[in-house]
Amino acid sequence: MNEAAVRRDLVRYSHAMHAAGFVANHDGNLSARIADDRIVCTPTSFSKADVERDTLVVTDATGRKVAGRNRPFSEMSLHCAVYRKRREVRAVVHAHPPLATAFGVAGRPLPHPFLPEAVVSLGAEIPTVPLAAPGADAVEALSPFIRRCDAVLIAGNGVLAWGPDLETAWLRLELVEHICRIAHAALPLGGPAALPAEMVAALVAKRRKGGLAAPEEGLAPLGRSAATPPAVGDDPAARATQRALAGIPNADPRLAAQLAAEIARAMGR
Repeated sequence: MNEAAVRRDLVRYSHAMHAAGFVANHDGNLSARIADDRIVCTPTSFSKADVERDTLVVTDATGRKVAGRNRPFSEMSLHCAVYRKRREVRAVVHAHPPLATAFGVAGRPLPHPFLPEAVVSLGAEIPTVPLAAPGADAVEALSPFIRRCDAVLIAGNGVLAWGPDLETAWLRLELVEHICRIAHAALPLGGPAALPAEMVAALVAKRRKGGLAAPEEGLAPLGRSAATPPAVGDDPAARATQRALAGIPNADPRLAAQLAAEIARAMGR
């Protein structure tokens, strides 16, 4: 990958991240891999509005600085973990977009999938990585998700997204925030209605056929079912269960649906 073009794009998307209000102060970080042992990244302690080509840092595959007058950011270990597990990934971005971050800090999993376009672009899962201390613990918490999806919420720490280039990684980050805004706006209306399982399956198949799927996408995840939550229709018990489920981290949506059905039967519905 051409380093000059990568530096240009790192500056471009750093400024876009700041302009979108996805970061404040020195928040956020971006990186791009230009060779197996060479990563260009944004510097620590810089507003993303102030990042320029000559402020960027070059590291090796472990995140150790090899060039540049500034220092790499402390969360570089998360980026390196993604690069280690996904050879095809060339860019990683991290920010604190307000609505997506709000879901994470509130311990409320995003009730995805509810938009067909988002399933094609991001898959049927946008999981929340459990809260962990910065450093090795954070890497360990993230690791099980890296090969299964292309974007995650991180409890207490915003959104991490990756892709084959900076544009794709940025668009995935942007889309996560967009669907979080929609989900939040829908909450007073009863919350987003989950897409029917058969529709999700068809969309995921389309995503895989187009070469967009993560290597292990669709495998049973740790801590919750990989299956798509069933549509709740107009059943009050199912809707109440879905709303309660939104506040329980790592809840199993199919188990909750079964519980709702049992409650409805017990009530003679």
